[in-house]
Amino acid sequence: MSWGSWFSTWSAKLFMFISIDTAPPASVAGVKARDGRFFGLSFCLAATLIASALADRRTPDTLAHPLDTIDRTIGEWTVAEQQTWPASIVDILRPTSYMSRTYTRQGRQLNLFIAYYAQQRAGESMHSPSVCLPGSGWDIVSHGTTDIRLDGKPVALNQYRVQNSGRRMLVIYWYQSRNRIITNEYLGKLALLKDALTGGYTSGSIVRILLPDDAAAVQEGADFARDLIPQVQLCFGAR
Repeated sequence: MSWGSWFSTWSAKLFMFISIDTAPPASVAGVKARDGRFFGLSFCLAATLIASALADRRTPDTLAHPLDTIDRTIGEWTVAEQQTWPASIVDILRPTSYMSRTYTRQGRQLNLFIAYYAQQRAGESMHSPSVCLPGSGWDIVSHGTTDIRLDGKPVALNQYRVQNSGRRMLVIYWYQSRNRIITNEYLGKLALLKDALTGGYTSGSIVRILLPDDAAAVQEGADFARDLIPQVQLCFGAR
């Protein structure tokens, strides 16, 4: 399998893995940690169910511009390939629309995935690797945030270092809607509930950047995210 093919396939499997609720290994944490995860998951589920019930009474949002209108050249990165994911993965994620591209720059590769949900309901909402703990052979080496600046203001994005079969990758992801960028899934569920109550909409997207983890990865990923975020906002109708 070529590097490009492996990169695309690994990207799809990783995103499916970090987007599906999986039970954490019992040996990793004690009772207190398990209780915290239980209440966290319960809260997220309750907020999603309430927002889902409210959203059922509303008309789903539509993007002002399709995701495919995002530039094929971002900074010094240019699209080398656009992927269509297997139906088995799309059926699990259930996005309204999605985009998966591999960008290249001077022999380096970066994968971009965006999943848009016009109306988040139970079973059709975005998930997080910080709640859906690793399994199936994927190991989280470290996690934290990376900061970028947008319009002169700091914005924190999730940053995960992961490894599998000797390959190390850097994952940068965030949740983006027409009004906000969020990294914390609990705050995201509160925002979802607020949007359903006040504005009557629950649309949003998860944006994920994946690239080989080396000394240049964090800066490259952060710079790409900084240039990408305004384009995602244009898809939501920002001017």
